[in-house]
Amino acid sequence: MTGLVSLSPRALMSLLVNGAKAVDVLESALALGLLEALEPGPVSLGALSARFGLVPGRLYKFLDCLESLGLVCRAEGAEAVEDTTYCAVAGLRDAVVAVVGPDAVERDRDKYPWRRLHGRLDDALRGGLSFTDDDFAWPPKTSGQVAEFEHSMAAGLGPVVESFRAHARRLWPAPARLLDVGGGDGTLGARLLADCAHLRVDVYNLPAVRPLVEQTRSRAGCQDRLGFVGGDFLTGALPAGYDALSFVRVLHDWPTPVARRLVENAYGALPANGLLLICEEFRTPDRLAMQFFWSYFLIGVDSCVSRLREIEFYTGLLGDVGFREVEVLPGAFELITARKPSL
Repeated sequence: MTGLVSLSPRALMSLLVNGAKAVDVLESALALGLLEALEPGPVSLGALSARFGLVPGRLYKFLDCLESLGLVCRAEGAEAVEDTTYCAVAGLRDAVVAVVGPDAVERDRDKYPWRRLHGRLDDALRGGLSFTDDDFAWPPKTSGQVAEFEHSMAAGLGPVVESFRAHARRLWPAPARLLDVGGGDGTLGARLLADCAHLRVDVYNLPAVRPLVEQTRSRAGCQDRLGFVGGDFLTGALPAGYDALSFVRVLHDWPTPVARRLVENAYGALPANGLLLICEEFRTPDRLAMQFFWSYFLIGVDSCVSRLREIEFYTGLLGDVGFREVEVLPGAFELITARKPSL
């Protein structure tokens, strides 16, 4: 099999300008069922052609498209084109579903008015073009903006839920109360409750979010375990009385002094031996690529920082504030845990 290699800038740009065609290839591969056949691989072109009723020479070119994207490996057939074999990179189908499937997070993002910036970035970068509050307000101001934003955040929670589930027994070995600070519409809380019978979760968010959390609570059937506390974490202290606090996809939206103050407030609110959890898109090349939409869109929104930071920023900050037992747990998104020392 030919190996996958990093692309040169010139090759990458060729793919970028043909991005719509690349998405068409991915959507077609998903719809045809080719991804399920390729992922176990290796599988021959002849077998794929026969199974799906496809013209071999045309399928060869189609698979060249996938190979150019770095998504399949190929071993050229010695004689006939049908003898060429292929295999997909691990997790390809799940990745394609996440990006172009019917419930893809990218489809949700596309509803935002990014086209107002398109072709006018020079003006935006000079400060001559900005989104209005009617386009995108940060923080959200109207009930409609709140609902739209929280729906978008819930749509991207899959990797976060995976990470929490992978470490659920370690995080919650005994009955516990968790305050999910800026916890959206309660979707994450509801999913955590489904995995841990002795956990209770309260969402701390702006009062306007309460109806959304109530809807989530009703749908999930966890009325006595998913609560809501209204408040503004930018202006007041965090509520006390919880065994654990979490910041999930929250801190990167704020300038460094604000992020530090929030962690300090969490330290003050937690009891001795209390647990703090931080989970978000920590800065890596992959995460930065997956964040491309927001990096582009928020060029026109000065009030939202959207600053992906490396894990080391948070582990250092936690130590500076006074937390101990700082650990980075692996997962789809890494999960940082830290404890407030005992008195």
